[in-house]
Amino acid sequence: MQNNKISITVMQAVLLEEFQEPLEVQDVERPEPEPDGAVAEVVGCGVCRSDWHCWQGDWDWFGYRPDPPHVLGHEPTGRIVSVGEDVETVEEGQEIAIPFNFACGTCDMCRNGRENICENHVGLGFMNEAPGAFAEEVHIPNADINAVPLPDSIDAEAAAGCGCRFMTSFHAMAHRAPVSAGDDVVIHGCGGIGLSAVHIADALGANVIGVDLTDDKLEKAEELGAVETVNATDVDDAAAEVHDITNGGADVSADALGIATTCQNAVNSLRKGGTHVQIGLTTSEEEGMVSLPTDEFVAKEIDFKGSLGLQPSRYSEMLDMIDSGKLNPTALVEKKIDIHGVPDELAAMSDYNTLGIPVCNDFSS
Repeated sequence: MQNNKISITVMQAVLLEEFQEPLEVQDVERPEPEPDGAVAEVVGCGVCRSDWHCWQGDWDWFGYRPDPPHVLGHEPTGRIVSVGEDVETVEEGQEIAIPFNFACGTCDMCRNGRENICENHVGLGFMNEAPGAFAEEVHIPNADINAVPLPDSIDAEAAAGCGCRFMTSFHAMAHRAPVSAGDDVVIHGCGGIGLSAVHIADALGANVIGVDLTDDKLEKAEELGAVETVNATDVDDAAAEVHDITNGGADVSADALGIATTCQNAVNSLRKGGTHVQIGLTTSEEEGMVSLPTDEFVAKEIDFKGSLGLQPSRYSEMLDMIDSGKLNPTALVEKKIDIHGVPDELAAMSDYNTLGIPVCNDFSS
């Protein structure tokens, strides 16, 4: 289907011009669809600590360090405004969810249902090949794969809370762990990813324990289903506290932050035969390397699993749970801002001074 020509050639976007320097909203060129791509009007885009890491220039060891200038933002939902000539299933006017890890659809991983770890994946907002979604519009390559239609019962603005943090946590809890009813699950780090994991694990029937350093985040974890919380500043050993609460250790642990301490505490929280799921990427201090008790993995037969995003072919599982009311991503949305508020929201993350998921839902003010 051929796209309509857009008459306005520029749009507003949050532009990274230099790492760690103040971000600004500037005019940039409006995207045009590639033959297999589509352009979506951005309806909502979560503001995530991963955007902060990109702004800081972290994650070069992960391949997520774009050369400035670059548009940030990787948690969008949108409405299709134009499509390329080779696109077959995506149509103008459709409301969609947009994964942050774009897939090619042809590699071995994609052909085997693991598009989230596509061998040719492109990170939206993290790589120059995919300018981000803190903008009026965003381009989606391989749109027939990477544009996920929303059911009529879920509109794009309501789905804005189920971006990277929520869908990543869904994959971690529902697929990688996987969490079963009655499991004791501990989430270390109750930021946006961690709170999403608390909510999802609770919906899957687990007994969830939240661990963090701040009471307001732990109170939010309780609101979202945590049966117990641990403020790690109040105890000598957070992992030992989890063992006491669970009478022997958790069945599943997750590090939702990505620093050495939370990763180590999460692993040490497990009982024999437990499973750790690593969701958070590390900081510039660790650069992807964390010391772990490998002999404990052997002696206790502990599984250590990574989790990245959610494959588009399995989005329907998450959307069905949202549609049925079992999941409610809007419960994690603590603040809605316009595009000019994004730089300040990211700056606040330097001191971990955010709660839940902030969402930008006004891109033209």
